[in-house]
Amino acid sequence: MTDLIRLTAAETAAKVATGEVSAVEVAQAHLDRIAEVDGGEHGGVHAFLHVDTDGALAAAKAIDGKRAAGEELGPLAGVPLAMKDVVVTRGLPTTSGSKILQGWIPPYDATITTRIKDAGIVMLGKTNMDEFAMGSSTENSAYGPTRNPWDQTKIPGGSSGGSSAAVAAFEAPLSIGTDTGGSIRQPAAVTGIVGHKPTYGAVSRYGLIAFSSSLDQAGPFARTVLDTALLYEAIAGHDPLDSTSLDVPVAPVVAAAREGANGDLAGVKVGVIRELGGEGYEPGVTAAFEAAVATLKGLGAEIVEVSCHSFDYALAAYYLIAPSECSSNLARFDAVRYGLRVGDDGNNSLEDVMSLTREAGFGPEVKRRIMIGTYALSSGYYDAYYGQAQKVRRLIADDFNKAFAQVDVLVSPTAPTVAFGIGEVLDPLTMYKNDLATLPASLAGVPAISVPAGLSEGLPVGLQIIAPTLQDDRCFKVAAAFESASPFPEIPS
Repeated sequence: MTDLIRLTAAETAAKVATGEVSAVEVAQAHLDRIAEVDGGEHGGVHAFLHVDTDGALAAAKAIDGKRAAGEELGPLAGVPLAMKDVVVTRGLPTTSGSKILQGWIPPYDATITTRIKDAGIVMLGKTNMDEFAMGSSTENSAYGPTRNPWDQTKIPGGSSGGSSAAVAAFEAPLSIGTDTGGSIRQPAAVTGIVGHKPTYGAVSRYGLIAFSSSLDQAGPFARTVLDTALLYEAIAGHDPLDSTSLDVPVAPVVAAAREGANGDLAGVKVGVIRELGGEGYEPGVTAAFEAAVATLKGLGAEIVEVSCHSFDYALAAYYLIAPSECSSNLARFDAVRYGLRVGDDGNNSLEDVMSLTREAGFGPEVKRRIMIGTYALSSGYYDAYYGQAQKVRRLIADDFNKAFAQVDVLVSPTAPTVAFGIGEVLDPLTMYKNDLATLPASLAGVPAISVPAGLSEGLPVGLQIIAPTLQDDRCFKVAAAFESASPFPEIPS
């Protein structure tokens, strides 16, 4: 059974399809692994908030039944998956890492959840996260931090740290995260796995608990580029339930990953972004990135340095736009319709109940961002702050367009540092700087992937590959080529 947790998703699906192993055996092996490493006396990885043992085994049994009946199975049928707790799942707790939603059981599924079930993927449970996806370390969860499987004194990134840690710890071969300013790519980088932020609108947001609606984007984690591509194709595509969903064909990322695995990048122009490096980036991260660029060159790629001056303002723009949208989105948590309700003893007005509930239910980082956003949107300040930030966002998109007129993809370190210690970073601004390299792609809505690029001080470093809008397949082709030439570091057992 131990060997089953080390298979890739593609290998697992192939074995299930031929009957070499059953989906129930695969699910049970991963459930046993979760029981072994996710909790315990010293806290364990703590990737999961809720493990759906009965549901996972029932789903796996259904897959085995279909195989026995001679039905054709999908490319990921029978493969286990961990779901970030920001994705609504019917009949299962969905908390978004917050006390204000503790115990809430949704009556419907997100589109992603539906597509995962339709693909025959076996959902193991819901993963820990920074509250309402606000953070870079998963320390902002109301249910305690997740720990990095490489070193359990370190953070696993955020806000999708539970999802990244589950994959890195062999608790699941696949997982779903969401990326608002880097919350798929940065966790992937610091846990040594693959994570992809799709083109904005390529994956439905229906059923995602909103943080920043113009930025939030769900995407896949896995331990290989091909597995990540297979999961992307399972969840991507137009959704009429999401007004921001793009009605375009799904990018052929699986074919691109298979093509890239040949290791040939001849004719591909790779741009190194001058502004995403230098001051603030650890020497070990810089060294690993330079080695990665040399590997790409060795595969036949032409390396070009490009400058995107507006990227220097991405951090400031993001931390005006995202909090502004969060202050609007989180206004719905008012103690009236669902979730936590405090002070409803007949002695308080409705306004007092709302205030008491929000005080008790929201954590410090969520309150900080609500206040920043409310201020930025207030009368007399809207144009000076939120309006100006949106202008910077336009400049960033323009810089991407200019860069992609010269090159096919852009590369940078995914994060400026390796994983830091739990409780080590207390200053909010220092924490926000972990997103320096990932924010520009989020603001412009372009796709980007992080792949492991070696180690610094024994901890993983990520290489970020960015492509033009709707050209997600370019990310996967270059990532797969890099993977073929630069074996990913061995994930600890």
